[in-house]
Amino acid sequence: ATVTFEETTTAGTCANEFTLVRTWTAIDDCGNETVHTQTITVEDTTAPTFNEALPADITVECDAVPTAETLTASDNCGDANVNFEEEITNGACVGDYIIERTWIATDSCGNETIHIQIITVQDNTPPTIVTPYDENITVACDDIPEVPNLVFQDECSNDIDVIYNETSTQANDFEDYEIIRTWTVTDDCGNEAEFNQTINVEISNVIEVFDTERCILDIEFDLFDLLSGDFDMNGTWSVISGDATIDGSLFDPSTVTVGNYIFKYAITEGPCPTEVEVTVAVDDECIVLPCSDENNVVISKTVTANGDNYNEFFTVTGLEFCGFTIEVEIFNRWGAKIYESRNYQNDWNGDAHGSSVGNSGKVPTGTYYYIINFRDSGLKPFAGPIYVATNK
Repeated sequence: ATVTFEETTTAGTCANEFTLVRTWTAIDDCGNETVHTQTITVEDTTAPTFNEALPADITVECDAVPTAETLTASDNCGDANVNFEEEITNGACVGDYIIERTWIATDSCGNETIHIQIITVQDNTPPTIVTPYDENITVACDDIPEVPNLVFQDECSNDIDVIYNETSTQANDFEDYEIIRTWTVTDDCGNEAEFNQTINVEISNVIEVFDTERCILDIEFDLFDLLSGDFDMNGTWSVISGDATIDGSLFDPSTVTVGNYIFKYAITEGPCPTEVEVTVAVDDECIVLPCSDENNVVISKTVTANGDNYNEFFTVTGLEFCGFTIEVEIFNRWGAKIYESRNYQNDWNGDAHGSSVGNSGKVPTGTYYYIINFRDSGLKPFAGPIYVATNK
């Protein structure tokens, strides 16, 4: 007997699904035959597998979202294609959302393997500043800088809210103080950042003051002549001490008596209020005294040391401003020295010093004699009688 073999293929719904029919026919010499048929149904029910490691679910900041992975797949029966899909679900703010990434591996018969990655995107980072600026500066009161125009940025959105505020520690017009500038920056998700600038303001007194002396015979002068430096001349002059009057900034020493006069110059307007004081000492040194004229000397004629406050002391006057040292000697009627002073201060009231000739204590009432010398004056000594009345 001989055996013949035949095979037929019937295609299925896809490339990897079909039916094989195999037939074996046995025939002897007389034409008797025996036939055996085998039917093989070929199916593709196994899904493809991904070749790479699959991306895991993650939570990231909005500026750290990774790019989508490129995945490939293999199939046991042939090739497989991979399709990628991405879907975004918005959250409560611009920087909060969910990304759903889907990779679908499909073979020729439609078997699928699906991988889904969930990326939770959050915005927990506040905005940052782009513009450089000085956080701490020190300036003069007339050089305070303008508010800088700062630029801010956020990694998740352009919806940024900026609130500017400025405070000052200035307590008065004459002490250094601080200006604190604050920018409060908030993004769409409520993340907040604060940026500060502190300006240390110095109330620098640029006015130099020169005290001066004037004589009561001097002419009127301008008080501004006693100031120097770069200052505003629109301030106000006033009298702080002394019985004096001024005409604006003009002061006439001839209208006052000897003494010290204090004037204040105040600048109250503008960014740098300032107050300065000057002292003008008015004297009479310009008056020429006849210090060598003996006719100006006045000498006591009587001393009544009885406590009634009249003629209590032996006085020598008239040349007080000449600077001479007065030497005094007092003698009784017998020529005995009862008092002597080499720097007389108009303070003898009838005392007889124990170290002098005579008794200590008050001298008896009577007539005495003096000799007065103005040392280095060029004047001759003065001599004469003095009547002293005491209770003795």
